[in-house]
Formats: sequence, structure tokens, C-alpha cells
Amino acid sequence: MQQPAIEVADVSMVFSIGAQKIDNLKEYIIRVFKRKLQFRAFWALRDISFRVEKGERLGVLGFNGAGKSTLLKLIAGVMKPTSGTIEVNGVIAPLLELGAGFDNNYSGRENIFLYGATMGYSRKYIKERYDEILQFCELEDLIDTPVKNYSSGQRARLGFSIATAVDPEILIVDEVLSVGDARFKSKSEAKIKMMFDKGVTVLFVSHNTAQVRSLCDKAILLDKGKIIAQGTARDVCDLYDEMTKKK
Repeated sequence: MQQPAIEVADVSMVFSIGAQKIDNLKEYIIRVFKRKLQFRAFWALRDISFRVEKGERLGVLGFNGAGKSTLLKLIAGVMKPTSGTIEVNGVIAPLLELGAGFDNNYSGRENIFLYGATMGYSRKYIKERYDEILQFCELEDLIDTPVKNYSSGQRARLGFSIATAVDPEILIVDEVLSVGDARFKSKSEAKIKMMFDKGVTVLFVSHNTAQVRSLCDKAILLDKGKIIAQGTARDVCDLYDEMTKKK
């Protein structure tokens, strides 16, 4: 039997959240020393299991706080689950929080190598793709400027260009299919669609059920950290639309 692109088995993720609201650092330190700092467990995901075959496109639906982004970060390797296992077979291009890993005091050039390293790319590989990255993001005039001087759109463009400078087998897309101004949006959409056409495996999070229906074969629906439905994209989107009407 062929290995799946992604297999998630009994995955749970819990975070510790402060039980009381603390308004300042002084109060926080006092509570730490007096051992009066209390936490409560927040289960972002509970007992999640599903399988994505190579070449499939899986839509991930759910209202805000359902656990969608946490799930994608676990699959991308940004975080480790509290329990359960995740098996990924293939090179991943994660389009998650583009530019979130940048160091504001480093130049765009330095961040290309830094961001690439956080995504698992070797320095040699980034050097080979550097000109392609720079040409795609269209930030030649700013590349030696610290990214703290970049606009949010420019940061996203640079992050997108680095993240897609690989021939991925698995593409993880959170919410947004494009970044930047209208012209760059068209350019980035074309690049993602080109990846789709090559038969990559896709995990796609969106509240737009029309997009999920058109782009995905299957879908799962999360609610309060649990899968409450999985099946064809059409059937799961129909259920999500019905739930949306009742909100």
C-alpha cells in the first residue's frame, strides 16, 4: 500500500493559560514568588485522526477558535503535539503567517537565509534559489534594508517568495491564497495554481466554501478542537454552510 502524504493519528494539543488576568509584570513576578500563579488547561485539539493520500486536496473548515491553524502548525512541524503522532511523507511548503519568523533588525537579504533555515532549507539551496526569490518578490531596492522598515505587504511578499522557492510535494495554505497588491496577488495566485496543476498534496484552510468546493476533493470540519465531520468537499461544505446560517 502506498504511503499517505499525511497521516494524523489521535493527535491532541493542550496549552496552559493563566487562570487570572494579570495587568503588569510586577504583579506577575509577585505571584510567581508566592506560588499563587494558577493555570488552566485549554485543549486546542482533541483526538484528531485523518489521512491524506498523495495528490489529494483536503479542505479544513471551522469557525474561529476551532483549532484549524493549530492543526496546520503541527503538521508543518512548527509545534509538537501533546499526544498522538503525525507522519508526513514529502517536502512541505507551508504558507502560514508569512514573514512571522523574520528578525526585524536583519536586512531582507539576511532574512531570506534565516527564514529559509527555519523552513528546513540548506544555505546552499537558498543560494541556488536566491535570484529567483529576489526576482519574484520584487524587492530589489529594499533587500539590504532592515525588514522593520518594510510594510506588512512587503514582508508577506518576501515570506511568500521564500516559502514557494521549492518544488513541494505538500502545500499547506492557511486562509489566504495571495498577498500584496492587486498585481502581486495575481502573480502569487498563478504560482499556487501552477503548484496545484503539478499534482501536489494540498491542505487548505478557508472560510470560503466556494473556494473549498472548487479546489478540494475532501474536507474535514473542526469544532472546538474536534473533527465533527469528514468526507467529500461538497458534503462537508454543505454542513458548514448550514451551521453558519444558525450562528
